Amino acid sequence: MRNLIPFFLGAFCLAVSAVSCSNAPKTTEEAAAAHMPTGDELVKRGEYLVTSMGCNDCHSPKKPGPNGLELIPELLLSGFQAENPPMMTDTSLTNKGFSVFYPDLTAAAGPWGISYAANLTPDVTGIGTWTEEQFKKAITQGIFKGLDGTRTLLPPMPWLNLTQLTDQDVKAMFAYLKSIPPVRNVVPAPVPPNEM
Repeated sequence: MRNLIPFFLGAFCLAVSAVSCSNAPKTTEEAAAAHMPTGDELVKRGEYLVTSMGCNDCHSPKKPGPNGLELIPELLLSGFQAENPPMMTDTSLTNKGFSVFYPDLTAAAGPWGISYAANLTPDVTGIGTWTEEQFKKAITQGIFKGLDGTRTLLPPMPWLNLTQLTDQDVKAMFAYLKSIPPVRNVVPAPVPPNEM
């Protein structure tokens, strides 16, 4: 009987280990989902991601200030402003592969033509009518408005850097963008290179 005690103890430990492992999340995605923030925590996580990933760099209008270009808080993430003069550029530069930015960095011109940063606020002129799935397709697959059959997103949007975002990160970013004040702003359509 004494010789069986280590055997039963080992079998018990193995069984406990098997049950523990079967209840553990199977993937990194499942592990993240188990610790998914909700409500205010989710919005805060989204704000952190949107800010640290540089979305304001292109999508938020700026004005000169003592520290260089500074965000205009009431226009946060509202994209190129419709009332701004259109971007003009020297095509002799863009034809040679150079890129040029609008003074507040919300538009860019290059060999692809002229692109204007989108309105990411929850207004109907921004992402107000978008679903989370559309948002995910737009930023992780580079699909305009996240709608199948539309064009790809234009430079300088770095969507190729975002293809590995987790569903939780997308959910948090979307929750944050839906929580900010809406700004009515119809961003101009891009200009193809032959029309610059």
